[in-house]
Parts: sequence; C-alpha cells; structure tokens
Amino acid sequence: MEVYLDNSATTRVRHEVLQQIIDVNKNYYGNPSSLHRMGLMAEKKIDEARRYAAKIINAKYEEIYFTGGGTESNNIALISHLSNIYENSNIVTTKIEHPSVYNVVDQFKDKASIRYVETDGMGRVNLDDLKKKVDSDTVLVSIMHVNNEIGIVQDIKKIAEIAKSKNNSTKIHVDAVQSYGKIKIDINNIPVDTMAFSSHKIHGPKGVGGLFVRSSLKIKPSVFGGGQEKSVRPGTENTAGIIGFGEACKLLYDNFEEENYKLNELKALYAKRLSEEIEDVRINSLLNGEGAPHILNISFKNVKGEVLVHFLEQKGIYVSTGSACSSKSKSNRILDALNIDKEYIDGSIRMSLGYFNNHDEVEYVVMHIKQSVNDIREIMML
Repeated sequence: MEVYLDNSATTRVRHEVLQQIIDVNKNYYGNPSSLHRMGLMAEKKIDEARRYAAKIINAKYEEIYFTGGGTESNNIALISHLSNIYENSNIVTTKIEHPSVYNVVDQFKDKASIRYVETDGMGRVNLDDLKKKVDSDTVLVSIMHVNNEIGIVQDIKKIAEIAKSKNNSTKIHVDAVQSYGKIKIDINNIPVDTMAFSSHKIHGPKGVGGLFVRSSLKIKPSVFGGGQEKSVRPGTENTAGIIGFGEACKLLYDNFEEENYKLNELKALYAKRLSEEIEDVRINSLLNGEGAPHILNISFKNVKGEVLVHFLEQKGIYVSTGSACSSKSKSNRILDALNIDKEYIDGSIRMSLGYFNNHDEVEYVVMHIKQSVNDIREIMML
C-alpha cells in the first residue's frame, strides 16, 4: 500500500484538473494577450478561472491576480507594502511565519524595527501583545492564517480589526496558502489588504498562485514587463496552469462541506489511534476548530523525526518533518518558537491530509508508525 500524507507540501493533481490542462494545451494554446480569436479564447478561459478562484474567498473577480505560486504572492504583496518604509517605522509579524514571509521581512531589518508578536504553546497569537506591538508607526502587520507545520488557525478577523483600530493606515497581509480551500473565508468580513494562496496545495498544478488585492489598494510591482495581470505580475500567463488552478477551485467550491468534514474526521482518527497505540506521544496540533482540518503535527519522545520519515517511506508511507521549504534547515524554527520540550521536538512529524486520503489507510499507517517508533527507540537505547 502507498499512503501519501504530505499534502501540505504539495498535492497530487486531480484527474479533472489534468483533463483541463491537456485540453488547454491542445485547443486553447494561443497567447492570452493576442487579439486574434485563439488569444481571446485563452483569455476567456483565464477569466473563468479567476472567477472560481475569487469564489473560494468571496472576493470580486477583479481582485484576484495570478502569480507563479504562494511564495511569489507573498513577496509581491510584502515588497509593495514596504516600498514606502520610513525612519522609525516598524513591522509586526510572528516567529512562526512561512519563510516566504519571515525572510522577506528580515530583509528590511536595517530599515525598520521588526516586532514579533508572542504566541502560546499551540501557536496562537497573543492578542494583548498584538495591541502593544501595533502603533502609529506600524506600516505592516503580516500574520499567516494557518500555520503550515502545526495547523493552528489564527483569528485573522480579530487580528486585522485590532491592527486597524490601532492604526487604520497599517497594511494587513495574510499568508493563506494553507487555509485557502480548507477553511471558509469571506474576505468581505475581514479587513485585510492582501492575501496569498497557491494552486498546488489544493490538487491543482505547481507553478501557479494567487494574490487577493483589495480593490481600493494599488499594488506596486517588483517586476516589470508587458502589463499582464494589470502589471502586478507581468509576463505571458501560464494559461494551462491557471485554468487547471481554476478547475481545482471549482471542484473545491462545489464540494467544500463534504471535503472539510472528511479531513477533520481523518485527522481526529489518526490522533486518537496514534495516542492509543504509542507511548510518550505529544499532539502539537489542535483537534477543534482552532486547528486546520488537514494538518496533524505529532511528536514521539526520544525519536529522530527524519529517521522516522525514512523508516516509513520504506513501507510506502510519506510524511514530513515539517515544511518542505525548510527541509534543509538543521533546526525547526517554528517548533522552537513554541518552546516544545527538546525530547519531543526532535521527534516531530507532520501528517497532512488531502482529497485522495481515506479511512482504509489509517490502520496500516498507525501499525507501521508504531513499529517504526519502537524500532528506533530500541536502536537509540543501544
């Protein structure tokens, strides 16, 4: 049996999406900027995809810009928001952000004060600390909606309202790469300025992302070219990728409640069975509404996470030790920031669920994790 449980890193493309990608490459291969019929047909297909991408967060279709991925979306938004940084200004964020936010903000450390909001042991933002950190010189607040490693869901509405009440001119950016399509988002009820998301996290193709930009806001481009995507992301559009992304959005929108329920149920079952079968286990993800439905981070005392990953892959089970974007790091910045006990932090793995996972896989996975954890513990005691 092969069980893929690394869907937060990337997902398998759905069959319906692949069919759309093939159809575009065969029949709608014109440049969307061309004025002839083939170009206009491609442009129309992109417009349809934009409408479906907007529906996921209840945005206006013209507020959605297609990019090359979530990392690029975060970079475009942040660099634009920070283009007018001034002396004595500050940026408010957390230490548990994705590298595409954390590292961009770090580039501005010599130009502005960076203030990291406190988080608790489960990753929740301390709202009282947020109130203290935001002031009249705060140019940007950037906090991710769902943490990519532990799955904590931040109260973005309350965070944005607090920030805007302290300084209405502060720009609010949200990295929603792990929440887009997984959690209900109504952008009209959340006073954020920009929001980033990605195709390959929702069973769409890689190399495509999206950026929501509030219609009242003007984004300054960091790359210049022919003016595509209203100059926010110029360059010939990845037509097949965008249309595949649109199809993935359509499938999600039409079946959201059903998919969300299944992911929550599987996550709870994995947490229950692993806790029952294995001693000295720590669940690092919340199992209620404050935890994303698809992410379960779990630690095994006195076990090396990377060793466990390789033990499991021999049985056809694919998990990770955390974010794929940080897999080469020697330490886990996010788990370190949560002050998890050293005996557990090294034995942390992330199991992330997707459309193709099912209940039939659970006992097979639990059995082999139990066996692998016991084997590793015995080896480490030698």
